[in-house]
Amino acid sequence: METSAKPQLKLEQVSLFASLRGKQLGYPILQDISLEVLKGDRIAIVGASGAGKTYLLHLLNRLLEPTSGKIYLENQEYRHIPVLKLRQQVVLVLQESKLLGMKVKQALAYPLILRGFNKQTIEKRLSYWQQQLQIPNDWLERTEVQLSMGQKQLVAIARALVTEPQILLLDEPTSSLDASTSNRLLEVLAALCTTHQTTILMVNHQLDLAQQFCTRLLHLHQGSLLADKQACVINWAELQASLHQAEAEDEFGF
Repeated sequence: METSAKPQLKLEQVSLFASLRGKQLGYPILQDISLEVLKGDRIAIVGASGAGKTYLLHLLNRLLEPTSGKIYLENQEYRHIPVLKLRQQVVLVLQESKLLGMKVKQALAYPLILRGFNKQTIEKRLSYWQQQLQIPNDWLERTEVQLSMGQKQLVAIARALVTEPQILLLDEPTSSLDASTSNRLLEVLAALCTTHQTTILMVNHQLDLAQQFCTRLLHLHQGSLLADKQACVINWAELQASLHQAEAEDEFGF
Protein backbone atom coordinates (compact mmCIF):
# COMPACT_ATOMS: atom_id res chain seq x y z
CA MET A 1 0.00 0.00 0.00
CA GLU A 2 1.56 3.26 -1.12
CA THR A 3 1.16 6.28 1.12
CA SER A 4 3.04 9.44 2.02
CA ALA A 5 2.02 9.19 5.69
CA LYS A 6 4.42 7.74 8.20
CA PRO A 7 3.43 4.13 9.03
CA GLN A 8 2.70 3.21 12.62
CA LEU A 9 3.34 -0.48 11.92
CA LYS A 10 5.49 -1.86 9.14
CA LEU A 11 6.16 -5.44 8.10
CA GLU A 12 9.01 -6.23 5.72
CA GLN A 13 8.94 -9.66 4.06
CA VAL A 14 7.78 -11.38 7.24
CA SER A 15 7.58 -15.17 7.11
CA LEU A 16 6.67 -17.71 9.75
CA PHE A 17 7.41 -21.41 9.48
CA ALA A 18 6.31 -24.22 11.75
CA SER A 19 9.13 -25.41 13.99
CA LEU A 20 10.46 -28.94 13.79
CA ARG A 21 13.16 -30.56 15.87
CA GLY A 22 16.58 -29.03 15.64
CA LYS A 23 17.06 -26.27 13.09
CA GLN A 24 14.87 -27.80 10.41
CA LEU A 25 11.95 -25.66 9.27
CA GLY A 26 8.49 -27.09 8.83
CA TYR A 27 5.68 -25.96 6.56
CA PRO A 28 5.16 -22.24 5.85
CA ILE A 29 2.43 -20.52 7.91
CA LEU A 30 2.99 -16.99 6.59
CA GLN A 31 5.14 -16.08 3.59
CA ASP A 32 6.74 -12.77 2.66
CA ILE A 33 4.14 -10.49 4.25
CA SER A 34 4.93 -6.83 3.58
CA LEU A 35 2.53 -4.05 4.53
CA GLU A 36 2.22 -0.71 6.27
CA VAL A 37 -0.42 0.25 8.82
CA LEU A 38 -1.33 3.87 9.47
CA LYS A 39 -2.47 5.32 12.76
CA GLY A 40 -6.26 5.10 13.04
CA ASP A 41 -6.61 2.38 10.40
CA ARG A 42 -9.58 0.04 10.80
CA ILE A 43 -8.36 -3.15 9.20
CA ALA A 44 -10.30 -6.38 8.71
CA ILE A 45 -8.24 -9.51 8.11
CA VAL A 46 -10.09 -12.21 6.19
CA GLY A 47 -9.26 -15.54 4.64
CA ALA A 48 -10.23 -19.19 4.69
CA SER A 49 -9.46 -21.36 7.70
CA GLY A 50 -5.71 -21.92 7.95
CA ALA A 51 -4.82 -18.80 5.96
CA GLY A 52 -2.66 -17.49 8.81
CA LYS A 53 -4.92 -14.72 10.13
CA THR A 54 -4.51 -15.44 13.85
CA TYR A 55 -0.79 -16.13 13.43
CA LEU A 56 -0.39 -12.63 12.01
CA LEU A 57 -1.97 -11.15 15.15
CA HIS A 58 0.31 -13.30 17.31
CA LEU A 59 3.36 -11.93 15.50
CA LEU A 60 2.19 -8.36 16.03
CA ASN A 61 1.83 -9.00 19.79
CA ARG A 62 5.08 -11.00 19.94
CA LEU A 63 3.44 -14.19 21.10
CA LEU A 64 5.47 -15.54 18.19
CA GLU A 65 8.65 -14.33 16.50
CA PRO A 66 8.96 -14.30 12.70
CA THR A 67 11.20 -16.88 11.09
CA SER A 68 12.45 -14.15 8.77
CA GLY A 69 11.71 -10.54 7.97
CA LYS A 70 11.26 -7.54 10.25
CA ILE A 71 8.41 -5.78 12.05
CA TYR A 72 8.58 -2.12 13.11
CA LEU A 73 6.52 -0.02 15.52
CA GLU A 74 6.98 3.73 14.95
CA ASN A 75 10.20 2.95 12.99
CA GLN A 76 11.64 0.92 15.89
CA GLU A 77 12.28 -2.74 15.16
CA TYR A 78 10.19 -5.05 17.30
CA ARG A 79 13.11 -7.07 18.64
CA HIS A 80 14.60 -3.90 20.16
CA ILE A 81 11.41 -3.08 22.11
CA PRO A 82 11.00 -4.79 25.52
CA VAL A 83 8.09 -7.23 25.28
CA LEU A 84 6.19 -5.72 28.22
CA LYS A 85 6.50 -2.21 26.80
CA LEU A 86 5.35 -3.41 23.38
CA ARG A 87 2.31 -5.21 24.78
CA GLN A 88 1.25 -2.09 26.66
CA GLN A 89 0.98 -0.37 23.28
CA VAL A 90 -0.12 -3.30 21.11
CA VAL A 91 -2.87 -5.23 22.92
CA LEU A 92 -4.22 -8.58 21.73
CA VAL A 93 -7.66 -9.94 22.66
CA LEU A 94 -7.86 -13.66 21.97
CA GLN A 95 -11.04 -15.36 20.87
CA GLU A 96 -11.24 -17.10 24.25
CA SER A 97 -9.93 -15.09 27.21
CA LYS A 98 -9.73 -15.94 30.91
CA LEU A 99 -10.43 -13.78 33.95
CA LEU A 100 -7.68 -15.51 35.97
CA GLY A 101 -10.04 -16.39 38.81
CA MET A 102 -11.14 -12.79 39.34
CA LYS A 103 -14.55 -11.21 39.39
CA VAL A 104 -15.36 -9.04 36.39
CA LYS A 105 -14.62 -5.70 38.09
CA GLN A 106 -11.30 -6.98 39.40
CA ALA A 107 -10.36 -8.31 35.96
CA LEU A 108 -11.15 -4.98 34.32
CA ALA A 109 -9.09 -3.05 36.86
CA TYR A 110 -6.14 -5.44 36.97
CA PRO A 111 -4.16 -4.20 33.93
CA LEU A 112 -4.49 -0.62 35.19
CA ILE A 113 -3.34 -1.61 38.67
CA LEU A 114 -0.27 -3.26 37.14
CA ARG A 115 0.53 0.00 35.34
CA GLY A 116 0.29 2.03 38.53
CA PHE A 117 -2.88 4.03 37.84
CA ASN A 118 -4.52 5.60 40.88
CA LYS A 119 -7.93 4.48 42.14
CA GLN A 120 -9.76 7.54 40.80
CA THR A 121 -8.44 7.05 37.26
CA ILE A 122 -9.24 3.34 37.36
CA GLU A 123 -12.81 3.96 38.49
CA LYS A 124 -13.27 6.62 35.81
CA ARG A 125 -12.04 4.38 33.01
CA LEU A 126 -14.06 1.38 34.17
CA SER A 127 -17.21 3.47 34.39
CA TYR A 128 -16.64 4.95 30.93
CA TRP A 129 -16.09 1.66 29.13
CA GLN A 130 -18.83 -0.09 31.07
CA GLN A 131 -21.18 2.59 29.77
CA GLN A 132 -19.83 2.48 26.23
CA LEU A 133 -20.17 -1.30 25.96
CA GLN A 134 -23.40 -1.37 27.98
CA ILE A 135 -22.09 -3.84 30.54
CA PRO A 136 -24.73 -4.26 33.28
CA ASN A 137 -23.75 -3.55 36.89
CA ASP A 138 -24.69 -7.05 38.00
CA TRP A 139 -21.95 -8.51 35.79
CA LEU A 140 -19.25 -6.78 37.82
CA GLU A 141 -19.48 -9.18 40.76
CA ARG A 142 -19.69 -12.31 38.62
CA THR A 143 -16.90 -14.81 38.18
CA GLU A 144 -15.91 -16.43 34.89
CA VAL A 145 -18.11 -19.49 35.45
CA GLN A 146 -21.12 -17.21 35.88
CA LEU A 147 -20.68 -15.64 32.45
CA SER A 148 -21.76 -16.93 29.05
CA MET A 149 -19.27 -17.16 26.18
CA GLY A 150 -20.55 -13.89 24.74
CA GLN A 151 -20.37 -12.13 28.10
CA LYS A 152 -16.79 -13.30 28.63
CA GLN A 153 -15.87 -12.09 25.16
CA LEU A 154 -17.29 -8.63 25.80
CA VAL A 155 -15.53 -8.40 29.18
CA ALA A 156 -12.22 -9.38 27.58
CA ILE A 157 -12.61 -6.59 25.02
CA ALA A 158 -13.51 -4.12 27.78
CA ARG A 159 -10.40 -5.18 29.71
CA ALA A 160 -8.29 -4.26 26.68
CA LEU A 161 -10.09 -0.99 26.03
CA VAL A 162 -9.60 0.35 29.57
CA THR A 163 -5.86 0.37 28.89
CA GLU A 164 -6.43 2.67 25.88
CA PRO A 165 -3.82 0.98 23.66
CA GLN A 166 -2.31 2.53 20.56
CA ILE A 167 -3.03 -0.62 18.57
CA LEU A 168 -5.76 -3.15 19.30
CA LEU A 169 -5.62 -6.66 17.83
CA LEU A 170 -8.92 -8.56 17.89
CA ASP A 171 -9.33 -12.23 17.01
CA GLU A 172 -12.95 -12.95 16.02
CA PRO A 173 -14.32 -10.44 18.57
CA THR A 174 -17.96 -10.98 17.58
CA SER A 175 -17.93 -14.78 17.32
CA SER A 176 -20.02 -15.30 20.48
CA LEU A 177 -21.98 -12.05 20.48
CA ASP A 178 -25.57 -11.56 19.37
CA ALA A 179 -26.28 -9.26 16.42
CA SER A 180 -27.28 -6.26 18.51
CA THR A 181 -24.18 -6.43 20.73
CA SER A 182 -21.92 -7.01 17.71
CA ASN A 183 -23.26 -3.90 15.97
CA ARG A 184 -22.91 -1.82 19.12
CA LEU A 185 -19.33 -3.02 19.63
CA LEU A 186 -18.32 -2.16 16.07
CA GLU A 187 -19.83 1.30 16.43
CA VAL A 188 -17.83 1.90 19.62
CA LEU A 189 -14.62 0.65 18.02
CA ALA A 190 -15.08 2.75 14.89
CA ALA A 191 -15.66 5.84 17.04
CA LEU A 192 -12.53 5.04 19.05
CA CYS A 193 -10.44 4.99 15.88
CA THR A 194 -11.79 8.42 14.95
CA THR A 195 -11.61 10.14 18.35
CA HIS A 196 -8.39 8.60 19.70
CA GLN A 197 -6.68 7.54 16.46
CA THR A 198 -6.54 4.01 17.84
CA THR A 199 -5.49 1.48 15.21
CA ILE A 200 -7.50 -1.75 15.06
CA LEU A 201 -6.69 -4.96 13.20
CA MET A 202 -9.55 -7.42 13.41
CA VAL A 203 -9.81 -11.02 12.25
CA ASN A 204 -13.46 -11.66 11.44
CA HIS A 205 -15.06 -14.46 9.44
CA GLN A 206 -18.38 -12.58 9.35
CA LEU A 207 -17.88 -10.63 6.15
CA ASP A 208 -20.94 -8.43 6.64
CA LEU A 209 -19.49 -7.18 9.95
CA ALA A 210 -16.05 -6.74 8.41
CA GLN A 211 -17.65 -4.64 5.67
CA GLN A 212 -19.51 -2.57 8.28
CA PHE A 213 -16.36 -1.89 10.30
CA CYS A 214 -13.27 -1.67 8.15
CA THR A 215 -11.74 1.10 6.10
CA ARG A 216 -9.20 -1.37 4.73
CA LEU A 217 -9.05 -5.11 4.19
CA LEU A 218 -6.24 -7.67 4.15
CA HIS A 219 -7.04 -10.93 2.38
CA LEU A 220 -4.78 -13.83 3.33
CA HIS A 221 -4.67 -17.03 1.31
CA GLN A 222 -2.54 -20.02 2.28
CA GLY A 223 -0.17 -17.79 4.25
CA SER A 224 0.29 -15.13 1.59
CA LEU A 225 -1.15 -11.64 1.35
CA LEU A 226 -3.48 -11.99 -1.60
CA ALA A 227 -4.91 -8.47 -1.43
CA ASP A 228 -4.54 -5.23 0.53
CA LYS A 229 -7.36 -2.88 -0.46
CA GLN A 230 -9.31 0.11 0.74
CA ALA A 231 -12.84 -0.93 1.69
CA CYS A 232 -14.41 1.49 -0.79
CA VAL A 233 -13.02 -0.39 -3.81
CA ILE A 234 -13.83 -3.94 -2.69
CA ASN A 235 -16.37 -6.04 -4.54
CA TRP A 236 -17.82 -7.71 -1.44
CA ALA A 237 -19.94 -10.24 -3.30
CA GLU A 238 -16.90 -11.37 -5.29
CA LEU A 239 -14.83 -11.59 -2.11
CA GLN A 240 -17.51 -13.69 -0.41
CA ALA A 241 -17.54 -16.10 -3.35
CA SER A 242 -13.75 -16.32 -3.27
CA LEU A 243 -13.73 -17.16 0.44
CA HIS A 244 -16.41 -19.81 0.00
CA GLN A 245 -14.40 -21.39 -2.82
CA ALA A 246 -11.21 -21.38 -0.73
CA GLU A 247 -13.03 -23.02 2.19
CA ALA A 248 -14.44 -25.70 -0.12
CA GLU A 249 -11.03 -26.41 -1.64
CA ASP A 250 -9.49 -26.79 1.82
CA GLU A 251 -12.32 -29.04 2.99
CA PHE A 252 -12.20 -31.39 0.01
CA GLY A 253 -8.49 -31.14 -0.69
CA PHE A 254 -8.79 -29.79 -4.23
